[in-house]
Amino acid sequence: MRGTSADLIADYRDYLAVERRLGVATIEVYLAEAGRFLEYLEQHALSVESTGSPQIAVYLISRSSASNISVRTQARNISALRSFHRFLIDSEIRQDNPVDLVDRPRLPLTIPASVSYDAVEQLLRVIDRSDALGIRDVAMYELIYSCGLRVSEVCSLQLSDYREGQRSVRVIGKGNKERLVPVGDYAILAMRDYLDHSRPILLGNHVHEKSLFIGRRGQPLTRALVWKRFKSYCALAGIDAKVHTLRHSFATHLLRGGADLRSVQELLGHSDIRTTQIYTHADTEDLLQSYRKFHPDGEPEKK
Repeated sequence: MRGTSADLIADYRDYLAVERRLGVATIEVYLAEAGRFLEYLEQHALSVESTGSPQIAVYLISRSSASNISVRTQARNISALRSFHRFLIDSEIRQDNPVDLVDRPRLPLTIPASVSYDAVEQLLRVIDRSDALGIRDVAMYELIYSCGLRVSEVCSLQLSDYREGQRSVRVIGKGNKERLVPVGDYAILAMRDYLDHSRPILLGNHVHEKSLFIGRRGQPLTRALVWKRFKSYCALAGIDAKVHTLRHSFATHLLRGGADLRSVQELLGHSDIRTTQIYTHADTEDLLQSYRKFHPDGEPEKK
């Protein structure tokens, strides 16, 4: 092996951040798995240059048995090792990727939860718009739903990212990928109210703060605060949802309205269209539930 394990991990970190442009959380997961794999190789006198798919399969089985990990975690570990060996190829440490020959466990299809358009309206109606925080929250959740934003994305938005004249918002998503997303009419009006009447009050003496959404002390919002306030509004509205449900609803409502899958992929910032395709299953499930509920032959009568 070229260099020490520590050297290899350090180079791999740079590769993930610079070449792959992955997020911090994903990088840490991949580095941890690569570190465990290298430790396993050392313990069993195996070489990173020549270890084949059979030995890697044995390693993965031992990981699964020792930690009793879920199928989803097993699949993630395989992805992490595949990425690590891709790095080894790019670094000319080896010429093949043995992980490509390792079977990936079949994951159960998880259909994203969404809510109806009426439920989104109901949720926004319960927010008290008589104070600066309420006006901010309406604008923030309108923007999340209008643009299909992740919570991390809305928290990192800067003033310059929102462009009312162009009716769009510039978003930096996972892997530092940039996308320009259109903003709808309701969100435009809510944002105008926030920027004109709420943000100046919240800003106070922090006149140099450039974050788009700020708290009562003029500081950038945290994801935890956005989640907490959303949960309280859901309780008031009697709706079972999470902030991310607004993003799921955005995608589901677009597809239901006739938007093509590629456009929704671009708006959501998905690198792989297979991720976006999950929302077509969500729409199919909604249709199935309606059929079962309203069609005479949908559900057999209980005797």
